[in-house]
Amino acid sequence: MSAVPAIAASHITGLVLAGGRGTRMGGVDKGLEILHGKPLAQHVLERLAPQVCTLAVNANRSQLRYAAFGYPIWHDLAPGFPGPLAGLQCGLAHCATPFLATAPCDSPLIPYDLVARLAEEMAASGADAAFAVTGAQDKRQRHPVCSLLRKSSLPSLDAFLAAGERKMELWFATLRCVEVDFPDERAFSNINTGLQLQQLEQEQ
Repeated sequence: MSAVPAIAASHITGLVLAGGRGTRMGGVDKGLEILHGKPLAQHVLERLAPQVCTLAVNANRSQLRYAAFGYPIWHDLAPGFPGPLAGLQCGLAHCATPFLATAPCDSPLIPYDLVARLAEEMAASGADAAFAVTGAQDKRQRHPVCSLLRKSSLPSLDAFLAAGERKMELWFATLRCVEVDFPDERAFSNINTGLQLQQLEQEQ
């Protein structure tokens, strides 16, 4: 039986999703909120960069500030902040590699082995997409924004969005997906409020 070809980091583009409205934080640009002296998005970029061959940021505002991190800025293809799926769409449309790895700008503790583990499970299963899952049984939580996608899934996403659909999990349900368990739930904590940001600042 032949070995399953591995998905190498050299075949993966990384994308930090920073294109949202930040509604639950009063409309602030969450990726630019400061944690331990650095913007949240910078924490994510620093963790994701070693895991991929090239990196970009999906941002629809504050683009000059995001550009200061030194990576390309890709904005949603559709206006009006249509949601995280639009970020995936722009990433898949722009990336020059066969795979796209994504992480949200408000999850500053993502694992350093996130992409490698997603790639391993995707290669083993032949899936179209892999995403992180934490917890067990009734407390199981999916994290589809922490995902690895084949670029070939772009036509499916284009059609899904063109039909007016916006829910990420509904689109993932149309693909062959593999869920990858991660033991550290805290690594996928996302900052949605000023209080959560303060708590994380005090914890570390």
